[in-house]
Amino acid sequence: MGSMTVFTAPLSHHADAAAHLSHDPTMREVIARNGDLPVLTPTSDPFGTLIRSVGGQQLSVKAAASIHARLLERLGPLTPGTLLRTPGEDLRAVGLSWAKVRTVQAIAEAAQDGTVDFAHLAALPDEAVVDELLPLPGIGRWTAEMFLMFALARPDVFSSGDLALRQGLARLYPGVPAPDVTARWAPYRTLAARYLWADNHRVRAGGAPLTG
Repeated sequence: MGSMTVFTAPLSHHADAAAHLSHDPTMREVIARNGDLPVLTPTSDPFGTLIRSVGGQQLSVKAAASIHARLLERLGPLTPGTLLRTPGEDLRAVGLSWAKVRTVQAIAEAAQDGTVDFAHLAALPDEAVVDELLPLPGIGRWTAEMFLMFALARPDVFSSGDLALRQGLARLYPGVPAPDVTARWAPYRTLAARYLWADNHRVRAGGAPLTG
């Protein structure tokens, strides 16, 4: 078997990313106010990571973690086989909605029959990964972009459909078109997005808002 090309930045690029973003004076202040963020690394279980992401859609972090814990307690390791062998009523009982039950079952079927080769997603470019995931029911572009960011640790993803990111941009860069702002952050837009989320959280927690 030939070697795969993995489309993710080396860990040393985390420092390079922060240095690049700091050329933007506003982002430099955001970074200073929020401190260092953890380095993202690719998951060893992309299938299980996507299942967990679906389970946590539109839920608080605490609620999502609780459902995931109950899912693991009921099924053990999350594999296509364990999910497909589990009755939908049992999946619903751990806290998944019926819509999410259908989604995780569809993901499991796609993994089992090879429609989506999760083991080789890391070898694909960003848009090719999105194209693989979007046909799955219940998987929209936002979920695919979160998968790129947090499962595959791709360095240059910015989810323009994310409400919190749009709010952060509007607060920090009033009157500036979002594409004009985010273009200056390439090729490290993932870290920029994470800093916007962190700054939103800091402001909600009572920190002084930064404004552009």
